[in-house]
Amino acid sequence: MVMIDQYILGGFVASLFGFVLLYNLRRKMKKNEGSKLVLKDQCIKTSNDGIHLPAVDVGRTDVIIVGAGVAGAALAYTLGKEGRRVHVIERDLTEPDRIVGELLQPGGYLKLIELGLEDCLQDIDAQRVFGYALYMDGRNTKLSYPLEKFNSDVSGRSFHNGRFVQRMREKAATLPNVRLEQGTVTSLLEEEGTIKGVQYKTRNGEEMTASAPLTIVCDGCFSNLRRSLCTPKVDVPSCFVGLVLENCDLPFANHGHVVLADPSPILFYPISSSEVRCLVDVPGQKVPSIANGEMATYLKTVVAPQIPSQLYDAFIAAIDKGNIKTMPNRSMPANPHPTPGAILMGDAFNMRHPLTGGGMTVALSDIVVIRNLLRPIHDLNDAATLSKYLESFYTLRKPVASTINTLAGALYKVFCASPDQARKEMREACFDYLSLGGIFSNGPVSLLSGLNPRPLSLVLHFFAVAVYGIGRLFLPFPTPKRIWLGARLLSVSVHQLTLY
Repeated sequence: MVMIDQYILGGFVASLFGFVLLYNLRRKMKKNEGSKLVLKDQCIKTSNDGIHLPAVDVGRTDVIIVGAGVAGAALAYTLGKEGRRVHVIERDLTEPDRIVGELLQPGGYLKLIELGLEDCLQDIDAQRVFGYALYMDGRNTKLSYPLEKFNSDVSGRSFHNGRFVQRMREKAATLPNVRLEQGTVTSLLEEEGTIKGVQYKTRNGEEMTASAPLTIVCDGCFSNLRRSLCTPKVDVPSCFVGLVLENCDLPFANHGHVVLADPSPILFYPISSSEVRCLVDVPGQKVPSIANGEMATYLKTVVAPQIPSQLYDAFIAAIDKGNIKTMPNRSMPANPHPTPGAILMGDAFNMRHPLTGGGMTVALSDIVVIRNLLRPIHDLNDAATLSKYLESFYTLRKPVASTINTLAGALYKVFCASPDQARKEMREACFDYLSLGGIFSNGPVSLLSGLNPRPLSLVLHFFAVAVYGIGRLFLPFPTPKRIWLGARLLSVSVHQLTLY
């Protein structure tokens, strides 16, 4: 009964905070929408006496897509299937080799079905994922995706990123109106404030230009074009150290595993029928050196003792094998400058901590929004109409993107170890709250999975966790010290949620 009363109180408090937060977010959104500034750093102005380079398919291309990763390849197929003439320019068309972009949440899989790309997960040994197992201090709990209302095929999927990307590129290339070309885009071509196309180098080093009424930049987290279309504020809270464990069974089959370790989380999930990806989060921008053996020592002495015992031997074997990779984890809020003739998508536009595996879900959701916005426009050369529809994109994407982005950043903060007692209590409360099961786990997991991308639901559950933690502190009876700690816990939760 006490627990139920706490939950009701949590809902009331969360509702109050939710309305305040959403009001502030709305004010911030209006402020951002009022900014029409376009930076010129990576734009080349063209005029009667401007630059002149060889042109490709002038007047015959509807859309230029810069980049053919998950977002670019999926977008190329989607717009090509809609009848648009698409020219994709990708720096490297060989199979990518990455340690992220390997877990697609169920919400992302539903978007993949909506785009007609679900068959790209066939023949790449992709594994079904039905939820997560959470570990902390010798305890564990299983959190299943709430999939009861969906077709039996719906679940998460995990796989080798490069195989998935190549399958989507191949499918896009089957359309006669989609052209994939290897080349490096060096700048956007601007004329009287409107983006008219791109300048790029072919794989042979020849300087070329390509023109189209719409240019979509999807050139990833290292984008060299984003400064022309947004104000990037990139944060690097941590780095991932990636390993592949071979021929071992996860404690919970077909589940991702999250270990709430010290100093930060460790992830395990299958990427094929015989391989398990391990991602060790290392806070900060520097990691131990791989070359001089510091990394191997760190993994064996600091990380290995904290992982599930069933995975220990395979983990040590993966370290000894030596195929260790690292990458910085970036987060970047969407802060666009609405620019006629161009738009950003994917990691070039918006990034969040990859802990929750939400990046591909956001990108595929954005593609669905763009496809639906462009459908009524028969002629993309109608610049005024095109600009009006494209500006709606930034508003329509917010429910899904803001929910997944906020959850990723807030959960990462909660799951990291901290000497601060309030943050310790928040971490404990989160684990115990999720362990309650029922609505207490289904709600947060439906947010995490992209099945329920509602910002208000996120606010309610986040503050319910905080109130649950405060309630535990007040039992068996409140003391001044416990009341002060409870106030700090609530303050920490507000701060972590409003950061994103």
